[in-house]
Amino acid sequence: MDEKSDVKPGATEASAPPTRAPHAGGGGAEAGPGKRFSAKMKLAAVQRLMRGESLEALSRELNVPAHRLSEWRDRVLIAAESALKERERDARDEDIERLKAKVGEITMTNELLYSKIERLEAGRPLAGRRSRR
Repeated sequence: MDEKSDVKPGATEASAPPTRAPHAGGGGAEAGPGKRFSAKMKLAAVQRLMRGESLEALSRELNVPAHRLSEWRDRVLIAAESALKERERDARDEDIERLKAKVGEITMTNELLYSKIERLEAGRPLAGRRSRR
């Protein structure tokens, strides 16, 4: 008898074990229906990728689509770049805020002084004709 005679009537090839992981061809569910990974688990997976483990092997082991692992890796790299930029800016931000406050104080003082000068000069009879030499 041939191998096809062993298959029960009405059975399809879908009931046979798949030759590839269900998530390998796209459209498959991530790590089973409704399975979610914590940030810690995602970071551990990305760290394994960064250490040189194969994307495909890790994808099969964790039952996560390869595109999802790549997305996690990209997000980690973007966050790392952003964190490094913020650290550099943080040191300067304090100086910028301090200097902005100082400029504000000086501007306010200047405005008050100009206002006081105008009031004082308004009381003089020939204040507008005075020479600027």
